[in-house]
Amino acid sequence: MPTRPRIIFMGTPEFAVASLDAILRAGYPVIAVITAPDKPAGRGMQLTESAVKKYAREKGLPVLQPEKLKNAAFLDELRSLAADLQVVVAFRMLPESVWNMPPMGTVNLHGSLLPQYRGAAPINWAVINGETETGVTTFRLQQEIDTGDILLQESFPIGPAETAGEVHDRMKDIGARLLVRTIDGLAAGTLREKPQTVVAGLRHAPKLFNETCRIDWTRSTDSIYDLIRGLSPFPAAFTTLEAKILKIFRAEKEHFATDAGAASPSHPPGYADTDNRTYLRFATADGYIRVTDVQLEGKKRMKIADFLRGYKPRPQSG
Repeated sequence: MPTRPRIIFMGTPEFAVASLDAILRAGYPVIAVITAPDKPAGRGMQLTESAVKKYAREKGLPVLQPEKLKNAAFLDELRSLAADLQVVVAFRMLPESVWNMPPMGTVNLHGSLLPQYRGAAPINWAVINGETETGVTTFRLQQEIDTGDILLQESFPIGPAETAGEVHDRMKDIGARLLVRTIDGLAAGTLREKPQTVVAGLRHAPKLFNETCRIDWTRSTDSIYDLIRGLSPFPAAFTTLEAKILKIFRAEKEHFATDAGAASPSHPPGYADTDNRTYLRFATADGYIRVTDVQLEGKKRMKIADFLRGYKPRPQSG
């Protein structure tokens, strides 16, 4: 087993950049980077490079952007690179012809403590579900998504007011360090992988859709608060205010039973209560969600006091 394996890195978003940077800083030779094709973005729909591609170009690394991973020409090029190991961070699902190619296999970094939260959005769902702990896992890719043998794991707490974005920003660095430790162990031949133990009550992390983000005000204050945290800053939980979409990025909780300001249970769920100066809150099943950081359809994101200076919503049922 080579002491400095030749690595092909696969990733696309900003989350993956920290891992690629850590691998390079550790002195491992990255012989190519594979990332998503450039995509139209912004008002002008200009072709935009992925965060990983931008970083790779800055470092002078060869970049491949296959449309289809089973394309024969791409597979031939991949084979000709003769990598010892492939590393995947926030990339798409790989066919067996790709993940099974290098002699040391393919290692993936996942943003949960597997087997919990298998799927596309593990950070979001951990926060949405009110978890107080999450972590990162390195594992060997197999055919079924997120099911391969575990190499290393590291856990860390989720703060009670922390958003998915804040967890993401901490996790990318924790994960990058764990990934380097994993490569070190594989190169030294000291890692002992273990199968994932499937237990009852596993939670999953499916892709987020528009309806995932729509707030149901008949739910409990705590569950709505966690939904807002778990979808902030993107794609963001939302409701409607006077027939316009209102995205909510941050909020505070008020419970009927314990908070003096939320003592009256007379408002139906979804009722929008405001003094038009300092607060806007929505009634829930057992209290209120007081929104503090919002974006109204067609407007920019702003703090609630700034929002209310320019917009005077009428109290209403949501």
